[in-house]
Amino acid sequence: MNFPTPTLRGALALPVLLALGACTKDKDPTMPAEPTTFEVTVENVSMAYAYASSGIFSTPIGEAAPGPLFPGGKYEFDFVAPPGASLSLATMMVQSNDFFYAPDGNGIALWSGGTQVTGDVTDQLLLWDAGSEADQEPGLGADQAPRQAGPDTGADDPDNTVRIASDAYGNLPAVSDVIRLTLESTGPYSWRARIENVSTTTTIMTSDGAAHPVPLSPGVFVVHSAADPLFTAGSPDRGEGLAAIAEDGAAGALGGVLEGQTGVSGVLSPGAWALHTGPSVIFAGGTPDRGEGLEGIAEDGSPTMLAASLATNPAIVESGVFDTPNGAASAGPALPGASYTFTFTAQEGDRLTFATMFAQSNDLFFAPAETGIDLFRAGAAISGDITGQILLWDAGTEVNERPGVGMYQAPRQAGPNTGPTENGDVRPVADGYDYGAVPERIRVTITPIG
Repeated sequence: MNFPTPTLRGALALPVLLALGACTKDKDPTMPAEPTTFEVTVENVSMAYAYASSGIFSTPIGEAAPGPLFPGGKYEFDFVAPPGASLSLATMMVQSNDFFYAPDGNGIALWSGGTQVTGDVTDQLLLWDAGSEADQEPGLGADQAPRQAGPDTGADDPDNTVRIASDAYGNLPAVSDVIRLTLESTGPYSWRARIENVSTTTTIMTSDGAAHPVPLSPGVFVVHSAADPLFTAGSPDRGEGLAAIAEDGAAGALGGVLEGQTGVSGVLSPGAWALHTGPSVIFAGGTPDRGEGLEGIAEDGSPTMLAASLATNPAIVESGVFDTPNGAASAGPALPGASYTFTFTAQEGDRLTFATMFAQSNDLFFAPAETGIDLFRAGAAISGDITGQILLWDAGTEVNERPGVGMYQAPRQAGPNTGPTENGDVRPVADGYDYGAVPERIRVTITPIG
């Protein structure tokens, strides 16, 4: 008896199998599996992050341990930022109850006309009142950090809003007499910030005739695009740790909050899929892109050209695109928490390949190995999580930039296909940048549904 071959398709395959007794209780293990309809879900499991970079500055240059910054001392910290981003920071004016230095809610712009801002930006710092502790004379108050018995010991401020500090005692020094902030470029999309204490032993004069320097405290920094990352002027402190800096110079709590909101938010693009029996239908590792449309997905998240190429490829059994996130009304990228779904019918011997862009990159895409995913094992349709078979590939078509900040990456580029050409091979990405583990970015599940 001749059994149907794996090339039988659709309506033909099932009647033939039935005629040959494929539905008997004890199925002949040598018979091919019945054609099966599969549903595939491609889910974006990345975290949604608010900030590109953040951290704590706490150890003065030349010191071995964290501590306050006295006259002549410096803090330094490094950070990265995408075009259009701003820098905010907060450090305590230690001769106060709850005053701190910070820019306004917009932060300090880090880019100007596509160029990194560098130099002295002290003029963008202001002295703020956190509204968390009642004010006393700067440099003299018993509940101020140099003189208080312990942290958080002063009375509550009757005005609990964050606001510009009031010179109620007539002895507040100018911002530039206490702190200097300078920015230095350390490479594309990266900076070093330097905070210097420029106060002297006579910067604050108090009503008892004494003179004092103005120490600065450990603090936090954050790179942001939206306004008001640390506070909102005219509103109460958010309770995330700013008051701990402003009152006691303790940066750990707010630094931890910012850290949990800092990273590269993964975005998945519309993609294309193909059902095939032979290998390397979309790409072949170690060779250049074929110019059939993979570049359009890998650089710009556009599956149109690749989908057209697959549809006319005789080696492809079936193909299609996934471009509309589940629950969405129109095509678009899958943001964190969103997913795409597509279905197809396959028979034993068929394999699945697909490609979707990791959009916070220049030309990276998620896909199985070039041989594709075997849809049947030991005569049974596969089911469940197949993320372990997915790799992050580099299309080799555009020079890579740091993920999440590059100006030629899809979320930030001026137009499609605008970055420097690489002329490399398709390969698993290995450029020294941290893209996160594949299961932290994407989850792929497959379910037989008929």
